[in-house]
Amino acid sequence: MITIQDPKELQAVCRAWRAQGLSVALVPTMGYFHAGHLALMDRARPLADRLVVSLFVNPTQFGPGEDLDSYPRDPERDAALAESRGADVLFSPPPGAMYAPDHGTWIEVPDLAKGLCGASRPGHFRGVCTVVAKLFHLAGPDVAVFGEKDWQQLAIIRRMVRDLDFPVRIEAQPIVREADGLALSSRNVRLDEAERAQAPQIRQGLLMLQELASGGERSAARLQAALHEHFDAHLPLGEVDYIAIVDPVTLAPLSEVRKKALAAVAVQMKNARLIDNFLLEV
Repeated sequence: MITIQDPKELQAVCRAWRAQGLSVALVPTMGYFHAGHLALMDRARPLADRLVVSLFVNPTQFGPGEDLDSYPRDPERDAALAESRGADVLFSPPPGAMYAPDHGTWIEVPDLAKGLCGASRPGHFRGVCTVVAKLFHLAGPDVAVFGEKDWQQLAIIRRMVRDLDFPVRIEAQPIVREADGLALSSRNVRLDEAERAQAPQIRQGLLMLQELASGGERSAARLQAALHEHFDAHLPLGEVDYIAIVDPVTLAPLSEVRKKALAAVAVQMKNARLIDNFLLEV
């Protein structure tokens, strides 16, 4: 595995691979790898001849007062883990290499970004789209793998790829969880002991919604109310940002659950914001 910091060098390496007829897979990350990131790499490795893993804490997707400076980092450990998963390149650029001082070009998908996490994090998905588009231009991947934990991000990237005709296939990797059901996140290390003990109730509440839907409950409003009650009783240390029942593709709010609906939640703990989702099926 080689580590590259210069975007132009990455572009040249990937261009040379494609000239040889080799395919490229990309796994974009912000680092501080856990089993969820490794699952993305394991999914991507057999899909192409070469695997590029990007490690870039993207400043443009952090808003004022968010945790850009305190976001957990361990680049040496990350490099060793990426190599152990078969990465051919670890792309780890400094912020100045990705954004010129007068950078002024942005990509956004406003319809899909206006709700869920986008409502409380304005500008977040504009930063995500822009950096992912830049990575696509640099690496020219045939396939890129994203996790389903960030379902809104996945839906937005898919729409961006469709609308801008990027020649890349988007693959989705299911959520990787701790043994007690908590969705893996780099920010989980910030939970104190009491918060960590309550955090699995996010998953438990979503499973409860599936039971209610399977039992005949179709009203999105009643399902949301039931989950609020569950969190009030079992997750008092968390403040609910949103509980939403939406269409899995368009992310439009639903009034009732038919065939499939995405239940998505965000809960703010003292030092970490936790998100999770569950695809309800009836």
